[in-house]
Amino acid sequence: MKKRSDTVHHDPDSGGHYSVDDLLGLGSHSARKSHYPALLERIAELEAERNRYKWLFDNALHGIFQGDLRGGLLSCNPAMADMCGFESPEALVRSVVRLREQLFCSVHDFDHVRLSLLSDGQVRARELGLRRRDGQVVDVALTLLRRPDLGPEVVEAFVADITERQQARRRLEELNLELEARVKDRTRELREANAGLRREIGEREKIEAELVVAIQSAEEANRSKDKYLAAASHDLLQPLNAARLLVSTLQDRPLPVEESRLIDRVHRALEGAEDLLADLLDISKLDQQAIKPDLTYIDTEDLIQSLATEFEPVADNAGLQLRVRSRPGVIHSDARMMTRILRNLLTNAFRYTESGSVFLNVRPRGGDLHLEVWDTGVGIPADRLEDIFREFHQLTAPHTGGRKGVGLGLAIVDRMVRMLGHRIEVTSRPGVGSRFTVVVPQAAQAHRAPAAQSVAVAMEPHSLTGRRVLVIDNEPDILVSMRALLEQWGCDVQTAENADMALALQQADLPAPEAVLADYHLNDGRTGCEAIYAVRRQLQQDVPAAIITADRSDACRQFLKTQYFPVLNKPVKPNRLRALLTSLLS
Repeated sequence: MKKRSDTVHHDPDSGGHYSVDDLLGLGSHSARKSHYPALLERIAELEAERNRYKWLFDNALHGIFQGDLRGGLLSCNPAMADMCGFESPEALVRSVVRLREQLFCSVHDFDHVRLSLLSDGQVRARELGLRRRDGQVVDVALTLLRRPDLGPEVVEAFVADITERQQARRRLEELNLELEARVKDRTRELREANAGLRREIGEREKIEAELVVAIQSAEEANRSKDKYLAAASHDLLQPLNAARLLVSTLQDRPLPVEESRLIDRVHRALEGAEDLLADLLDISKLDQQAIKPDLTYIDTEDLIQSLATEFEPVADNAGLQLRVRSRPGVIHSDARMMTRILRNLLTNAFRYTESGSVFLNVRPRGGDLHLEVWDTGVGIPADRLEDIFREFHQLTAPHTGGRKGVGLGLAIVDRMVRMLGHRIEVTSRPGVGSRFTVVVPQAAQAHRAPAAQSVAVAMEPHSLTGRRVLVIDNEPDILVSMRALLEQWGCDVQTAENADMALALQQADLPAPEAVLADYHLNDGRTGCEAIYAVRRQLQQDVPAAIITADRSDACRQFLKTQYFPVLNKPVKPNRLRALLTSLLS
């Protein structure tokens, strides 16, 4: 047996002979022969690499083929042959001599793929159909790469069988069609039933037509109510404010008994209209999520004492006792919303309590603070505890002092509590009383706000006598009402409809005002803030001032907060106005 290096080959071009060593470049030189083992080792590595890729090619789960777009298949792996229904790759290669007509189900798909491939050099995950041996179609995702080194239109392809996915998709489409058909059938049945009802009831068609119009009108009204309420609130609250101020002026005057009783009735009617309008505006904004909580750290003692001061006159008028017990504590919440929540609960307590007392209490429980409102009123049946938080739902109150609600107070409480992430609990016994508890997480004492200086000033009967007050409002009726009320309190009142008129008053050698009360929205897009700043500049002094407005929007509230003006919302309650004015002048 000859050694590999001794094997001789014939070179037909040169007429000579060469050995394998010569072919490998080793020749007869010992220096070159020293590289022979390394070369054999490299050849073995290449062979192993080739075998590894061949194993992957033969055992791949996806189909792989090489083909000529102008002709047929050049090679393929077993998975490709199995996908197309052939027993071997060789059988598939022999059978497909024209890719365009024999492998691709759609000539259009082939042409589109070919153009994309020639343009971009590759096609990725194109979903189309390939033809099986039995004529069936197999759905695949095809990825093609050009191999210009092997031929102008030679490609290598990777084929994923997506038949099951396509079948699932088609089944889903069928289910959707079936569902649509069932819906249509059911709709048709309902229409037929409605038609039968129309035949049985002679006027049904007319009633249904009127009902459709009514529903459309109701839907349109529902869509526009929030926009309307927001736009109209200012105009609605202005006359209420003027009427409240005039009635308050009359209440403070000595009148005959009968006239005094009539004035009290008018006062209660105006309060009811004011509460109803405020509740409607609030419930509308809450439903539309137009109110955003302004979270801050609140001292519960300040909160409770403020409400106690506000409701002491209410308790006196109702002949009830208001008991208050507060404890030091800090909560992280919205001060305005928390005040409104507790105010609504207290209002309900007084409305449904004929005799006895109302108790406002704060109790720490674990890491929470329980803000509680107790009453000795009519109580609530157990089967109606959930209903009381629905809109326009209220219990019959035997004692309301002539005022009736519309069932929005607790609905507002429920929405605000949920918006703040707090919790409300109710326990009640008919004939004994009720307890409403707002559960709020207690904040760390480190967040306790610095104690604010009290602005509550004792309102002596003649504490406002001779004090000079400038009122700026674009509504003449408001100016008349404010002048009448303030002059009855003893104030020296100046009135102006805008900043220019206010400045003209100061140029007329009149005494400078000691306080300014300005409406926020004036004519021509001007604001009360601008008017206050103009008066201060002209007088060259920081005259105490406050804003009185019917605008209850968050945007207005946030802006006025940045201007550091005290704010009263219209309709103005005279006792709050007097407290504010006394505070400004103190």
